[in-house]
Amino acid sequence: MKYILLLVPCVLALLTPLYNSVEPVLFGLPFFYWYLLLLVPVSSLFVYLAWKVER
Repeated sequence: MKYILLLVPCVLALLTPLYNSVEPVLFGLPFFYWYLLLLVPVSSLFVYLAWKVER
């Protein structure tokens, strides 16, 4: 179970066709950038959840 939780952010980061676009723009940032910036806290959340499952 914990490995699946760790795999989710990796797969989301590797699915480049999913976020390879400029639109929609948020605060002047293209979708590509704010998707990756949003993925940082999401990834840390999944790492935390995997740690809690392991305990």
